[in-house]
Amino acid sequence: MLVDRYENEDVFARVPQMAQRVDPVLKQLDRLLEDDELYQQIHADFGKRYRLTLVHGRHSTPVEVLLRMLILKHLYQWSYQETEEQVDQNLILRWFCRLYWARVPDDTTLLRWANTLQPQTLHALNDRVVQLARQAKVTRGRKLRLDATCVQTRIHHPTDSGLLVDSVRVLSRLVKRAKSFVKDQVGSLEQTCRSRLRSARKTAQTLHRQLRRKGEDKEAEQKQLYQKLIEAAEQMVQQTTHVGKRAQRADRVSGQASADPGTGCAASGRAGDCSNT
Repeated sequence: MLVDRYENEDVFARVPQMAQRVDPVLKQLDRLLEDDELYQQIHADFGKRYRLTLVHGRHSTPVEVLLRMLILKHLYQWSYQETEEQVDQNLILRWFCRLYWARVPDDTTLLRWANTLQPQTLHALNDRVVQLARQAKVTRGRKLRLDATCVQTRIHHPTDSGLLVDSVRVLSRLVKRAKSFVKDQVGSLEQTCRSRLRSARKTAQTLHRQLRRKGEDKEAEQKQLYQKLIEAAEQMVQQTTHVGKRAQRADRVSGQASADPGTGCAASGRAGDCSNT
C-alpha cells in the first residue's frame, strides 16, 4: 500500500514517558516545579533586575525556563556553559526546561539571571521544597542536608616547619612592639628583643631542600635541621615570656608613679606649690 506521509505527531507528547525511563528524578522534579508559590518567589526576584524589567523592553527568556535550567545545573553539577550545551542537545532536557524548539539561552545570560536571586529567596525555596516533600510523604522533614562548596583560602599549606616559622614570626613582631615599654627594665635591649625570624626562615628553607633528597645520610641532617628549628621557636617563646614580664613590671612602676602626687610635684620642680596645697 502506497503511503504518502507519516501522520503528524507532537514529538514532545511522548517525552514524559521517556524521562520516566531515563531519569525518574526529572519526572519527580517536574511535578514539584508546578507549584505556583515557588514560581512567584523566583519571578519577584527576576523582576528586580532592572527598574522597568516587568513592563518594558524586549521579551526575556521565560522565568520557568531559567528556573528549570538553574535546577539542572545544580542537580548535575554542570558549569553554565555545560548546562547550555546539554539542554540544547537533549530532547528530554528541552522538555523538562519547557524550551521545546525555542533557542537555548547562552551561559552568560543564565549567569546574569542567577545573580539576581536573593539569599532569602533561596532559603525560602529550600523550605518550600521540604514542605512539598513532606506533603508527598517523601520525607519527614526533620533534617535537611545541604552540600557546601569548599573554597581555597589564602594561606599556605600548614606544614610543621611552616607553622614553627609562623610562630617565630608572630612572637618576633610582639617583642619588637614591646621594645619601647621595656627599654628601662633590661640591660641589653637588642639582645633581649632579638628577632630570630631570619635564622628560622633560613633553617626552614634548608630543611625543605633536604626533604627533596633521599638517603640515610640525609635523614640525619634533616633531623638536625628540624631540631634546630624547634630550638629557635622555644628560645623565642622564652624570650617573649621574659619581655612580657618586664613589660608588666614597667606598667606597674608607671602606674605607681602616676598615682603618687609628690612624685609629680618633684618632677615639675615646684615643691613650694605642692606645700601650699
